[in-house]
Amino acid sequence: MAKRRTSNLLALAVLSCLIERPMHPYEISQTLRHRGKDQSIKLNYGALYSVVESLSKAGLIAARETVREGRRPERTIYEITPAGRDEHDAWLSELVSTPVREYHSLEAALALILGLPPDEAVRLLDHRTVQLKAELARTEAMLGASKEMGLPDIFLVEGQFRQAMLSAELAYVERLVAAIRDNTLTGTTIWRRLHKLLAQGHSMEEILGDPVKHLGKEAAMFADGPTP
Repeated sequence: MAKRRTSNLLALAVLSCLIERPMHPYEISQTLRHRGKDQSIKLNYGALYSVVESLSKAGLIAARETVREGRRPERTIYEITPAGRDEHDAWLSELVSTPVREYHSLEAALALILGLPPDEAVRLLDHRTVQLKAELARTEAMLGASKEMGLPDIFLVEGQFRQAMLSAELAYVERLVAAIRDNTLTGTTIWRRLHKLLAQGHSMEEILGDPVKHLGKEAAMFADGPTP
């Protein structure tokens, strides 16, 4: 991946808006929100001003004029520079073509899930499925309403991607919950035994000091491996 002059994806959205026409930061914010882009790109007004300042310092956008409407404060209208257009095209092309390693919060939680008792993990994952279903329903409703309005699919692709990701996560979490519940997730027996010993007052240090003794032969992997 090329080193960008700014790595905040909100900066790319700002460049995209300014390719259409010169705008002041508030207009950029309203344009992105009106088009629902704040569902795909993290947007808050304070961060937007910082991004605009960063883009200006990098020579990717430039102040065109300062205007005042009525009693409102002065607003600076920005336009994209030739360097900004080049940056926009290169950055967007890179994002579309090149997968990057992204750290998902659920993936991090699953990497550390042995720290929770299995039944508690199942309860929490069940709670997650409820929220995933609600979010999926909202996304599908939004897509359905947009279709009824006659919007072409090209304006809905990010929502369709969100729908696909939610569906995949929901399906995986439901399979994981079922596998933990019926012990078909290998290692669940050791996991349950570990937390039973912890509940009885044994320390993790004691258990992992001799995992085979406390957890059975299947726990030999813990002898030299990382602690949960």
